[in-house]
Amino acid sequence: MRHTDPRSPDMALSNPSQLLLRNDDLLQGQSILLVNCPDPQFCQQLRQLNPDSQISAFNVNFAEHQALANMPGIDAHFGEQYQADQPHDLIVLYFPKSKHEFQYLLSMLASVLHKQGSVLVVGDNKGGVKSSQKLASDLTQSYQKLDSARHCTLFSLTYQDSLPPFNLVDWIETFAITQHGQALQICHLPGVFSRGELDKGTELLLASLPERMNGKVLDFGCGAGVIGAVIASLYPQCDVDMLDVNAMAVASARLTLDANKLKGNVFASDGLSKVVGKYQHVVSNPPFHQGIKTHYATTETFLSDIRHYLTGNGELSIVANSFLKYAPILKQHFNHCELKDNANGFSIHHCK
Repeated sequence: MRHTDPRSPDMALSNPSQLLLRNDDLLQGQSILLVNCPDPQFCQQLRQLNPDSQISAFNVNFAEHQALANMPGIDAHFGEQYQADQPHDLIVLYFPKSKHEFQYLLSMLASVLHKQGSVLVVGDNKGGVKSSQKLASDLTQSYQKLDSARHCTLFSLTYQDSLPPFNLVDWIETFAITQHGQALQICHLPGVFSRGELDKGTELLLASLPERMNGKVLDFGCGAGVIGAVIASLYPQCDVDMLDVNAMAVASARLTLDANKLKGNVFASDGLSKVVGKYQHVVSNPPFHQGIKTHYATTETFLSDIRHYLTGNGELSIVANSFLKYAPILKQHFNHCELKDNANGFSIHHCK
């Protein structure tokens, strides 16, 4: 094990990637898979360590996927499920923010690991990586701590000899909601916001929907597809688009539409990067959490730019935690802004 100084030369790397690189003797393989790696620079250094190896990357975050997809020599994949024609002899899994998603990924990856392959798990301590051993207990026969530095921990694991085949359907959870007299079944995969129940912010937003809606509608940051599904059921004449940066959310929203026999177009996008055309209505419970930290940049960029994707008389309706000061941003970009409701710690903003 080679312990390099994590303060140099890799300061552009995330802390988990720095911890991995100080254990570069473990980063050897002929067919390597990186799961939810956030660092293009780490991929470059892994390529230098393994110049003749096949390096693949699987990300459920579309922005992270795009950053790796543009790199030469990296076979990048995006989606809710990873499948491989040939098994990998090394898998490096970055611990996700959702513990349930970690169990999902670990179960999924068992089928793409070579029998003599190895699995490394790395993550921030504050993100819950220290709980990973307990979370993996039903799948593994050994789980060993290898190193810790920069408030992160690195583990290796060995799967149990015989595990049941992975089936994505087994991981779909559902719950029922009733909005404006419409009963809907909501489907979601691990890691998707508001597991198992309708969150208070979205509930308040749905109660404040415009009385009439028509034309093209965008559900930005759709999650499991609650907002888009409600609008599609109430206003079947609308052309509903739904987007999210997370592949698990995109898949969940499609499942929700299918479960309720509703029409809609769901796609992955980093912010508004994949949005084409203009909308009559944009409705959103926008994300403001990234990992374990509160992160406002994506939502603030969305609030600043969304007017370019609205028709001349288009409307924006969003819900936000009351402590978030979005009203001044909205007033900079819209002629008319109104606080429609303020309850249970949430505010509904409506702009034209």
